[in-house]
Amino acid sequence: MVEPVPQNSLLNRLARIGRLPAFLGTLAVLALALLLPAPYSGVLLLLLACALAALLATTWRVQPRSTRVLRVVVLALLVLAAALRLTP
Repeated sequence: MVEPVPQNSLLNRLARIGRLPAFLGTLAVLALALLLPAPYSGVLLLLLACALAALLATTWRVQPRSTRVLRVVVLALLVLAAALRLTP
């Protein structure tokens, strides 16, 4: 069963953000992470991966299988990129 979400929750606020601004914001953070020097970029990529993992865990039940696979692949690529940036 799906539990009701409280009115002032973070998920409700995130749901009101349009797809284009959310995509552009994520793209800006990713570009910033790739342009920063090595240790900072790895940390920023890990933070982005953590945010994606939290979103993935929250929406897992309602996503179709193809979306789940794509998100897990993107998450793995982010963690790999972060690991490459953090290791000398």
